[in-house]
Amino acid sequence: MAPLGRAEMVRRIVEEGRPVAEVAAGFGVSERTARKWLGRSRKDGAAGLENRSSRPRSVANRTQDPWIDLMEKLRREYRLTAEEIAAKLRLSRSTVAAWLKRRGISRLKSLETPAPVVRYQRQRPGELLHLDIKKLARFERVGHRITGNRLGASANVGYDFFHVAIDDATKLAYVEVLPDERRQSTTGFLIRALRWFRARGIRGKRVMTDKGSGYVA
Repeated sequence: MAPLGRAEMVRRIVEEGRPVAEVAAGFGVSERTARKWLGRSRKDGAAGLENRSSRPRSVANRTQDPWIDLMEKLRREYRLTAEEIAAKLRLSRSTVAAWLKRRGISRLKSLETPAPVVRYQRQRPGELLHLDIKKLARFERVGHRITGNRLGASANVGYDFFHVAIDDATKLAYVEVLPDERRQSTTGFLIRALRWFRARGIRGKRVMTDKGSGYVA
């Protein structure tokens, strides 16, 4: 319905005092629609009967991209705070803080360039051997995670110690399961590991270990 038709519909309701439902039916619209235009006419006059744009009058918290990029530049290059950026750009602090958070740069530590990962992997076989020990509990029977029965647990069964030697360059590994991690065991394991690698053409030159008791005793 055109604005002129809406004006006529409202006139008949207001000036002629005719029932809203009757006038609405005569114009082919619902009573609800007729009451909507009647309400707009009473509120805004003739302007209320014009077509309204579906575009919002304003968009909350809209900040143009150039401003956002400038905020990021001031933050990254000059390490300015949200308050300082807001003062320079004449924006509210909350707006600046919200966009810095959205860009993931609200915290100073997020501006730091991550340190490159330093790898010590050797290029030549045998140049470096890694030694490690993994302590694992022994089992006499299948555990409760399989059977669902916690009764009859394997008590005081002890542990096995997996001694591992890995060549840093080739990742070739030698493993033994020993009863402990004492100095005698670790020394014997190292000798056997070196022999094993040598039999495969790899001569161990350096060894890297953690600070386990078997290595520092």
